[in-house]
Amino acid sequence: MARNARPLDGVLLFDKPLDLSSNTALQKVRRLFQAEKAGHTGTLDPLATGLLPVCFGEATKFSNALLNSDKTYRALVRLGQTTTTGDAEGEITGECEVKLDESQVRLALLGFVGAINQVPPMHSALKHQGKPLYEYIRKGETVERASRSVIIHEITLERFAGDEMEFSVRCSKGTYVRTLAEDIGKALGCGAHLRGLRRTAIGRFHLEDAYSWPALEAMTMAERDACLLSVDCLLQGLPVLDLDEVQVTRIAQGQRLAIDCALPDGKVRLYGAGRFIGVADLAGRRLAPERLLSSVAKSAA
Repeated sequence: MARNARPLDGVLLFDKPLDLSSNTALQKVRRLFQAEKAGHTGTLDPLATGLLPVCFGEATKFSNALLNSDKTYRALVRLGQTTTTGDAEGEITGECEVKLDESQVRLALLGFVGAINQVPPMHSALKHQGKPLYEYIRKGETVERASRSVIIHEITLERFAGDEMEFSVRCSKGTYVRTLAEDIGKALGCGAHLRGLRRTAIGRFHLEDAYSWPALEAMTMAERDACLLSVDCLLQGLPVLDLDEVQVTRIAQGQRLAIDCALPDGKVRLYGAGRFIGVADLAGRRLAPERLLSSVAKSAA
């Protein structure tokens, strides 16, 4: 940790540039903000750009909340050409003349809307026996992968020109757009690979609200801090439960509370005196703390 690192809590919507891994982007942003602790909420390949929420300090406790969220991408696809990796990084394995019109492409895309099965690519961070798949492929080994069900909520053709097209897609977690591009190429009978990918949304967060590296670099530290969203922005889908001072003290001490409320069972956002304090599980009108802000726990110690 850098000597001048400071405690910092919040969420930055970052526009990851090309050719940086998500971890490298994270570390650059952390150093720029001089933050003690930081983490991201979903990996993007180096060849992909776009929305990468960066969590600082206490926000890292709740970063998993975005992992189950739908993602939206804009994909650039080269038709008539397949590669070893399914994207532009790989070697070309096959070529085919493209004789398609726009109506054929639109019809093919419609066939992928809904629940579909995908076989995860070998060039991915998905783990097998504790190791990422890409480590096996680097050694020339191939691992049998079971197909997985994912959901394509919507897919829209944005541009089509001969052997190239762009589409936008909103999909469930675990969807590999690279594999989707390959499968679309197979359905069209010409093959395809992914040439470019830009993530435009994660759940309720959108790329138009994100900050680029040049913009952040040009800011003062105070201006950068003003870009941060509050920690509880990650949990906006959860119902809210307000606690009084005594209840806050008891929940901070790890006690379960009897709660008379009309909320359904499940996870809830907790607030005390109007301030976010953490997340708890509500079951049968019994409230159990799950994850609290460190400041709340310390105050009760």
